[in-house]
Amino acid sequence: MPALHGWENFYVIVGSSAGALIGLQFVVITLIAGTPAARTLESGSAAFATPTIVHFGAVLLLAAILNVPWHGIKRAAISWGLLGLAGTIYMVIVARRMQMHKAYKPVAEDWLFYFLLPLGAYAVLAASACVVRFNARVVLFAVAAATLLLLFVGIHNAWDAVTYHVYSSVGTRPKDRP
Repeated sequence: MPALHGWENFYVIVGSSAGALIGLQFVVITLIAGTPAARTLESGSAAFATPTIVHFGAVLLLAAILNVPWHGIKRAAISWGLLGLAGTIYMVIVARRMQMHKAYKPVAEDWLFYFLLPLGAYAVLAASACVVRFNARVVLFAVAAATLLLLFVGIHNAWDAVTYHVYSSVGTRPKDRP
């Protein structure tokens, strides 16, 4: 399809990265599962760990969607639009889980990276599907930006979780240090 011509390498690279990061995230979760900090913060996984995997999965799915040999952009847009809608709904659920978490009170950075930025990315996906017929070229750049945002948010959140657990196991968390 002409509209997606030239995007193949971008989505192969981004999708491969997301797939590798999903595997790495599972390894990290497995390694820190036995730490005392992990046992006391199990309830936080629904608010903090699971969304990271979901974002990486969304990037992988977007890469797959945009590498399908569609006959037109309409069906691709419907697919990424539904993903954006589902992601937006999921982020509302994540916000509720973050608010209800008792072992850790999220700070501004947490709200930005675990809720606002992913919500924005999913909203862009949903909205871009509605306007793709007006300017497919610009919309494809918006979809690519949303995809990268989800990838980088996932990387940030995975790193944040690892450092939190590492510092918690030695008695000090990064956000508690001067």
